[in-house]
Amino acid sequence: MSKYEPLWRYLKSEGGDSLKLSYAEIKNILGFDIDHSFLTYKKEAINYGYEVGKISLKEKTVTFVKLAIDN
Repeated sequence: MSKYEPLWRYLKSEGGDSLKLSYAEIKNILGFDIDHSFLTYKKEAINYGYEVGKISLKEKTVTFVKLAIDN
């Protein structure tokens, strides 16, 4: 299990097309601050139907975007 799995499950449960979370909100979900390793693990979000859209160091936010599913 990835240390970021609680975040991915949170995204999946929210179900929105786009979700912008602050670093503080992510810390509340995970129980720890995101660090440089997040860049490696961010590809795991795809397994939960999302991708990391934008990481803003200035705003201290991460935007997640729901992947389009072709029918």
